[in-house]
Amino acid sequence: MKKTVETERAAAVQRFLDGETPRVICASHGRTTAWLYKWIKRYDPENPSWYQSRSRQPHHTPQRTPEEIEEIVELVRLSLYNKGLFCGDQAIRWELEDWGVKPLPSLRTINRILSRRQLTHRQTGRYEPKGKRYPELPASLPNQTQQVDLLGPCYLTGPIRFYSLNAVDVAINRCGVQPVPSRSGQSVLDAIWSIWKRMGIPDNVQVDNDRAFYGSPTHPRGMGPLIRLCLLYGVHLWFIPIAEPWRNGTVEKFNDHYRQKFLAKIHLSSEKELMKASQAYENKHNSTYRYSKLQGQTPLKALAGMGRKLVFPDRKQTPRHPLEKPVAGFYHLVRFIRSNRRLNIFGELFSAPPETQYEYVVATIDVKEQKLKLFLDKVQVEEYKYRMR
Repeated sequence: MKKTVETERAAAVQRFLDGETPRVICASHGRTTAWLYKWIKRYDPENPSWYQSRSRQPHHTPQRTPEEIEEIVELVRLSLYNKGLFCGDQAIRWELEDWGVKPLPSLRTINRILSRRQLTHRQTGRYEPKGKRYPELPASLPNQTQQVDLLGPCYLTGPIRFYSLNAVDVAINRCGVQPVPSRSGQSVLDAIWSIWKRMGIPDNVQVDNDRAFYGSPTHPRGMGPLIRLCLLYGVHLWFIPIAEPWRNGTVEKFNDHYRQKFLAKIHLSSEKELMKASQAYENKHNSTYRYSKLQGQTPLKALAGMGRKLVFPDRKQTPRHPLEKPVAGFYHLVRFIRSNRRLNIFGELFSAPPETQYEYVVATIDVKEQKLKLFLDKVQVEEYKYRMR
């Protein structure tokens, strides 16, 4: 096909040179005069390949990633791969950030660089985790651990926007669903309190690093509303590693069901209807959904069979924000320490000891002692002064 088109160009120009009019030439070839004049202009009797197509690739691509950045990406990828560590786009970007590389390429750019340099091969065989195990929380009995997440914004028919605070008991998959109008501190307190009145107060609550859960990023030591509530009621609050939502996998999976079986099917037009429908969905899930890990039992049947006595809030009224400042108790952050050995506590950075590099650690804040204690596989490896504000 290419040869036929190029032959056509040469023939058309030759006819023009022989004296035929452009109108006749273009009519016989089914081409425009602009096409003919383009190739007449290209005609060069001293260049036998003048009628051949030229590359359309631009001579200069200002948006292309600099060569030195591509070489650094390749170096980081090979280094991570050879160490047996995660070496995908996100892991590479973290390393580049640690190295202070600028401009920092996007995840999409990193993937393109890996493809161009044929660095997309994966490790063969089953992945063997390096270092210590991830610090999992106990979940063999009801209310040992609840995973909590704030889903939204979601929308009803009309201009009604809401969030849904969802909680799941990891041991028996019993859920609590509480719609709230906003992400404010009082809304979070209202939702947690309502769920605790139905599900009971857990030993541990696990959440992601949403500011709605920890408070203000400008005052990382101020103890946000949820932290204070948990401390006042003896609940251990756990924050999962940054950018690792799968660590809250039980509630994340529940959120998917909630979107598919509730949000995608309901047609409500008022907050009152939403509250009623959410309660109905919660009751239906807990009383009718069967789980293989419970040997086909529903969450409520599993709860009854385990015989664990639940503890409920001692007052009907939700505590009001701002809560009093706790003077004792603990809350925890699980963090993965990368090559720069920086420990991130809600945006505040601390230097971690060398043995924690490429390991998961638990940073425990002791409110009474005003200290931040760092644990690696349940062994304390560092301690920092941490004055609460």
